[in-house]
Amino acid sequence: MESRIKLAGHPVHPMLIVFPLGLLATAVVFDVLYLITDAVRWTEVAYYMIGAGVIGGLAAAVPGFVDWAAIPAGTRAKRIGLLHGVGNVVVLGLFALSWVLRRPNPDAPPTGSIVAGLVGVMLAVVTAWLGGELVGRLGVGVDQGAHLDAPSSLTGLPATARGPRQDRRTSPPAAYVGVDRRTAGSMR
Repeated sequence: MESRIKLAGHPVHPMLIVFPLGLLATAVVFDVLYLITDAVRWTEVAYYMIGAGVIGGLAAAVPGFVDWAAIPAGTRAKRIGLLHGVGNVVVLGLFALSWVLRRPNPDAPPTGSIVAGLVGVMLAVVTAWLGGELVGRLGVGVDQGAHLDAPSSLTGLPATARGPRQDRRTSPPAAYVGVDRRTAGSMR
C-alpha cells in the first residue's frame, strides 16, 4: 500500500519522524546526565529539545494519520497502525507534560518531568517497533510492485518498471522472498 503523502517519490511520514525521535530521546539522555552530574546545562538544553520534539512529532503525525486513514478497514495493518498512532499521541502527551512541568524553572526540573520523559521514551521504542512492523512486515507505505531493481523514484516510472538495462516489455519479478539473487548463484 503506497503512502498518500510523498516528497520526491518517498513517503513523508518516515522522513519527519527522525527529528522528534532524535530530539526527545536525546532530551532523556541529557536528563540522565543531569542526574549524574548535577550540571543544569543539561536540563536547560533538554527543555528546548522537548519543545522542538513535540512540535516535530505533531508535524510527523499529519502524514502518518493520512496514510493510516487509507489502510483498508478490518486489516491487521489498520489495527497495528491505530496502536502505533495512539501510542505516539501518548508519547507526545508525556513529553508535553514533561515540558509544562519544567517550564517554571528549566534549570531544576521536578522529578515528575524526568519520569514522564523516561516513560515516554520507553513507549516510543514500542511504537517505533510497531511502525517498523507496518512497513517491513505489512508493506504499508511501500510502492506497489517494489523490487530490488525498481527504477529511482525520481524517474517518474512506477516501481513495477524494469531498470534501464532490462527488457521493460515483461513484468518485474515477484518480490524477493527469502532469496537474495546476488548470492543465489553462488550456492550452485
